[in-house]
Amino acid sequence: MIIDLRSDTVTQPSKEMLEAMMDAQVGDDVFREDPTINKLEKHISEMFGKEQALFFPSGTMSNQTAIKLHTTPGDQVICDKYAHIFNYESGGAAFNSGVSCNLINGNRGLFTAQQVKEAINPDAYYYSKTALVEIENTTNKGGGACWDFTEILRIKKVCSENKLGFHLDGARLWHALISKNETTRQYGEVFDTISVCLSKGLGAPIGSVLVGNSNIMSNALRVRKIFGGNMRQSGYLAAAGLYAIENNINRLEEDHIKAKEIGESLQKMSIVKGVEPVETNIVIFELNKDVDENLFIKKLIDKNIYIINMGSNKLRIVTHLDYTDIMHDYVLGCFKNI
Repeated sequence: MIIDLRSDTVTQPSKEMLEAMMDAQVGDDVFREDPTINKLEKHISEMFGKEQALFFPSGTMSNQTAIKLHTTPGDQVICDKYAHIFNYESGGAAFNSGVSCNLINGNRGLFTAQQVKEAINPDAYYYSKTALVEIENTTNKGGGACWDFTEILRIKKVCSENKLGFHLDGARLWHALISKNETTRQYGEVFDTISVCLSKGLGAPIGSVLVGNSNIMSNALRVRKIFGGNMRQSGYLAAAGLYAIENNINRLEEDHIKAKEIGESLQKMSIVKGVEPVETNIVIFELNKDVDENLFIKKLIDKNIYIINMGSNKLRIVTHLDYTDIMHDYVLGCFKNI
């Protein structure tokens, strides 16, 4: 039994999801004639109360398209130092859009409206023009932390006052919605663009969707084409996304419970220096300085448990729908004996 807790992207499509994929009606999406993709886009746009949605093969491409739609070369994007668009998208903001990032020193990927105000460049020709504010919910590098929605509203006010775009990297937004008892409509009313992922947590094999109103999304299809993201009979993939949306959101609470129990178990281990607060399905913990992180990981691998090494004695565990109760009991037992 292999227990893969490196990410919630390692899941396999269920039998029911595969059946939904094989039963999908498809067409040529370049001609916008794939009925299943059209259905997915319409469904998600309505969930958020937005006018348009566009299906992408990856969250990175979806985020990068949003940046392109909001900016012109030479502009600057305000985001946290932990932001996925800065750390894990291969410098795409600079390469694809010719923009720089003004990094806020937040807390676990979260920052305040006041910090946004202070990060906005003066209106002078020798400064790059601040054009976009980007936040990530939940925060990946911040250990699955959820934003306080009242702070999001304060940041929106700053964006409106300064005529800045507001983009949400909602790769794991579904987790935040379950954890905080919030709604997609709440987020749709605040953000200009939102990227949501279907393969993190929800179990689809591929896909993200970018939503927004027509004024900002009018050029999204062209940008996706430029980035090489147009697909043909991709309704098979969209069908997996539809199944995931309809069946796998509410069950995320199970992953959150398991993650919190893992966090509690780790806190009892003498070799663990600390565990970051566990809000959703990500657990980040730090080993004592005298503990060899590579040896610790090897001991877990010997027990068929795989996790992520983040460096500096920090490690990450992510729970997901393929992580069963039996696996969970086994993992907790192993932690007690290391």
